[in-house]
Amino acid sequence: MATIAPILVVLFLIAIFMMVLASRGLQLVRQSETIVVERLGRYHRTLESGLNVIWPFVDQPREIHWRFVEVNPMNGLPIIVTRRKARIDLRETVYDFPRQNVITRDNVGVIISAIVYFQINDPVKSVYEIANLPDAIEKLTQTNLRNIIGELDLDETLTSRDTINKRLGAILDEATHKWGVKVNRVELQDIKPPEDIQAAMEKQMRAERDRRAIILEAEGQKRSAILQAEGVKESEINRAEGEKQSSILRAEGQAQATIRIAEGEAQSLANVMKVMGSGEAASAFLIGVRYLEAMKYLAASNQGDKTVFMPYEASGVLSSLGGIKELLKHTGMPTQPPRMPTA
Repeated sequence: MATIAPILVVLFLIAIFMMVLASRGLQLVRQSETIVVERLGRYHRTLESGLNVIWPFVDQPREIHWRFVEVNPMNGLPIIVTRRKARIDLRETVYDFPRQNVITRDNVGVIISAIVYFQINDPVKSVYEIANLPDAIEKLTQTNLRNIIGELDLDETLTSRDTINKRLGAILDEATHKWGVKVNRVELQDIKPPEDIQAAMEKQMRAERDRRAIILEAEGQKRSAILQAEGVKESEINRAEGEKQSSILRAEGQAQATIRIAEGEAQSLANVMKVMGSGEAASAFLIGVRYLEAMKYLAASNQGDKTVFMPYEASGVLSSLGGIKELLKHTGMPTQPPRMPTA
């Protein structure tokens, strides 16, 4: 029993040593991760995904600074912490940097926060070419963002986000290439000018909208007036065309009526001449008839004054009456008015 106890202790120590060797010599690397291994302080190799074997105490993983977002247990707000770890994440990583105050070309201070999307392509360079990769990317982003915003006015800063993103992304990608990092894109998360500038911008925007509304209203009234004038113009043209056609038709009607009247008078004169057999007698008859009609119209027009003055030259009237008498003789009608019976 005395000899077995030391042997068990030695076997136990050997088992513990083997377990330590196995824990330090076997490295399980997950997908999209890698480990940089140093042998006696010098770079040896980069471990791929899967199970890898290294020499314990001789090969050592090289640690790298990495950025983590955690929740503050005191207030529940997210906080950013930096720790050292041996496993390097090869996936695309997002760094949300805190807000910073920058000054534009027209001396206006604005608060800007940026987001950087990057990916490690060469783990060896990311370990040996830069001491603290997250801090270096943050400081590089902040300084270049100040330089870019300092070349722009406030209005250009607010309206040129896409241009700023492209310029900043190109600068960061070129600067981080030697660190084995590929900057895929940069996004400006927020641009906040001072409160007084915001109030002035809101007033300017409101005034601009009021100006546009007034212009649109004036253009609408102008267009309405033009349409109304065009409508009046077309209406007057149509009315003039109608009056023209009406006048033409009325003139044609009067011409036709005059022709019909002339034809009727010609036919009447022919009948009179046929009955009386003499042109002079017929003319005297027609003159007498026209004279009597004129006297009738004259008497009708002088309703307030019943006195009618006969013309000075009465011989023409008497000859006309004689013509009427001759016409009545030829037609067989009585020339003397009938006498009233006496009592």
